[in-house]
Amino acid sequence: MLHKDRLFPADPGTRDLARRLFAEVEKLPIVSPHGHTDPRWWGENPHFSNPADLFVVPDHYVLRMLISQGVSYEALGIGEARERDPRKIWRTFAEHYYLFQGTPSRLWVDHALSEVFGLTERLSPKNADAYYDRIAECLAKPEFRPRELYDRFNIEVIATTDGALDDLHWHQQARDSDWNGRVVPTYRPDAVIDPEAKGFAAALDTLGELTGCDTGIWQGYLDAHRARRSFFREMGATATDHGHPSPRTANLAEAEAAALFARVRSGKLQAGDADLFRAQMLTEMAKMSADDGMVMQLHPGSYRGHNAAVLSRYGADKGFDIPVAVNFTEGLKPLLDSVGMEPDLTLILFTLDETTYSRELAPLAGAYPGLKLGPPWWFHDSYEGIRRFREMATETAGFFNTVGFNDDTRALCSIPARHDVSRRVDSAFLAELVVTHRLDEAEAFELAPLLASGLAKRGYRL
Repeated sequence: MLHKDRLFPADPGTRDLARRLFAEVEKLPIVSPHGHTDPRWWGENPHFSNPADLFVVPDHYVLRMLISQGVSYEALGIGEARERDPRKIWRTFAEHYYLFQGTPSRLWVDHALSEVFGLTERLSPKNADAYYDRIAECLAKPEFRPRELYDRFNIEVIATTDGALDDLHWHQQARDSDWNGRVVPTYRPDAVIDPEAKGFAAALDTLGELTGCDTGIWQGYLDAHRARRSFFREMGATATDHGHPSPRTANLAEAEAAALFARVRSGKLQAGDADLFRAQMLTEMAKMSADDGMVMQLHPGSYRGHNAAVLSRYGADKGFDIPVAVNFTEGLKPLLDSVGMEPDLTLILFTLDETTYSRELAPLAGAYPGLKLGPPWWFHDSYEGIRRFREMATETAGFFNTVGFNDDTRALCSIPARHDVSRRVDSAFLAELVVTHRLDEAEAFELAPLLASGLAKRGYRL
C-alpha cells in the first residue's frame, strides 16, 4: 500500500536527494506539541474498544466524506438510532473506502493499517471482516494500548488540549505512574472567554470556585485566569490555545473593559459585545503570555456547526465546521500594538484561509519578533497543503519564523502517518531548493531535523 518514494519529486536527481534527506529524519522522535488525544488514554492506559471506534466514529475527516456521499450518521454509529454493531460500521467504512482516493485520509489510514497492524492490502469489502478480526485481535493485546503505542511510535512529548476548568486528573495519574512518557496539558479557555458558549455564566461561577477569585468583577476574572494558567504550568503546560471565530483583537481602556465585562457577566449584552469581549480577551491572554512565558496559539476562521440541524441532532465535531475568510493584519493590530514587541511573547498563528499566508501571515511573522507561523491546519495538513505553505511563507518569513509540524489530531494511530507525510514533503521541498541553487546541500541537511522536530521543541518551549 505504501510506496517507498511516495510524495518525493519525479526528477531522479531531486528524488535521490529527497530520499537522503528523509533518511536523516525518518526515525527522529516525534514531537507533538498540539493535539487532541484523550488524556484518559495516558492516565488510565485502557484498551481501545474496536476498529470502528478507533478509525471511523471519532474521525471527522472520515465522517464528512461519507456523509457527503449519502451515508447516514446512524450507519456510522452516531445518533439515537445509531448502528450499535461495530462490525457493521466497519463494513460500511470498507464499502466506501474508495471515496478517499487521492486524499490525505487514505494515506493516513493506509499507513496505520500497514505500519501499526501489519496489513498488506488496501481496505475493501472483500477483506473488511478479516481486517476487523485482525485489528480487534491486536487491540486486545497489551502492546496496543495507548502508552505502549506512544513508546512504539517513538513519541518524545505530546500535548493534549484541556479546558480551563479541567482538573487534569488524568495528567496527574500519568505522572504518578511508573511510565516515563511525557504528556503535557494545554490551557484552552474558550468556554470561559466566549459569552456565546453554552453554559458561559455557570462556567464563570465554577472558575471562581476553583480559584477563589471573584469572577463577578473584571480584575477578579483576570486573576482567575492567571491562577488557572499557573496550575496548568505546574502540571507541565507550556502553551495556551484559542479557537476564536476571527483574529480580531481589542485593547480597551480599563474602565471600558470593566464595563464590557459587567454586561457580559450579567447576560445583558448589547449588539457586538460578544465579539468585542472575545477580541479583548485575546489581548489579555497575550499580555499574560508575555508575563508568564506560556506560548499562545490562535486557531481562527472556522464556522463551527455550519448545518444547524446536524449540530442539533448529532452534536459538534461531525464534519460541518467550514473555513471562512479572516483578516490578520487589521485584526491583530491592537494586540500587537500592546505586546507585539515583547521579548517573552510567542504567538503562533494558524489559518484555514490560505490566501493569508503570503499576503498577511508571512509578512507579519517576518517583522514581529513575537509572531510565529503554525503549520498547515485541519483541511490543509496534507501533501498539497504543506507544500503550498512552504512555497507561500518561506520567501518572506523563512524557516525560523515557523514552528515545524504538529499533527493536531485525536486519532492516535494517525500520528506517525502525519509526521511521515510532513517529513517527506519537507525533504522534497529542501531538495528542490538545493537543485535550483537556492540552498546549499549542507544547509538542507541542517534544516531537515529542525523542520521535523527541532523548531517545534524550540517554538513551544519544550
